[in-house]
Amino acid sequence: MVTELRVGLVDSGCTQAQAEGMQAARRFWLEEGVLREGELQPDRLGHGSAVLARLHAEAGRVPLLLAQVFGEQGSTSALQVAAALLWLAEQGATLINLSLGLQQDRPVLRQACAEVQAAGVLLCASSPAQGAAVYPASYPGVIRITGDARCAPGQWSWLGSAQADFGGHVGERSMAGASLGCAAVAGRIAALLQQQPGLERQQVLAWMQAHASFIGPERRGAGDA
Repeated sequence: MVTELRVGLVDSGCTQAQAEGMQAARRFWLEEGVLREGELQPDRLGHGSAVLARLHAEAGRVPLLLAQVFGEQGSTSALQVAAALLWLAEQGATLINLSLGLQQDRPVLRQACAEVQAAGVLLCASSPAQGAAVYPASYPGVIRITGDARCAPGQWSWLGSAQADFGGHVGERSMAGASLGCAAVAGRIAALLQQQPGLERQQVLAWMQAHASFIGPERRGAGDA
């Protein structure tokens, strides 16, 4: 297993400036139902660029790998995400951020998540604060993360709820809070792995839980400070 920290990102792309710091990048798309892969294209959604900026804000400059699975629309397929995960693992990713959630449980995605986790890769995936389960966040072993309005930059919450394990800083952007919260917490985990290389998943979870700024879900309207 590669011990050097490498952070993988599955998203819509990045800015030209962000691309200059990438160790490797690949695009995955479907063409008449057939999986294709090729060179990275510009980030037409802006989602990946924002997610990457939030991750950088927490982790600093870390070695990055990017798998592009979104085009002009905010939709993708389990096959694309699965291919992206396997490619990132092959490139030596230590930690992979997935600020996305698919509504359907697909065997190809479940299997890909199991394979990369078996290889020692940590998976962080966004999960909505409320509503139905999404994937890959709901798969075994995946660290489930949502947004938490209580959290300032550098803070996170330990939720331990049916929806999510952690909550992260969202900020004032209109973009989905779970996506940016996921990137923030993944960035903090990346920073931790830089400081303490070789930590196993349970050790990471224990450290993050012990150092959380908030414990338990946010209770809106309950008079909390």
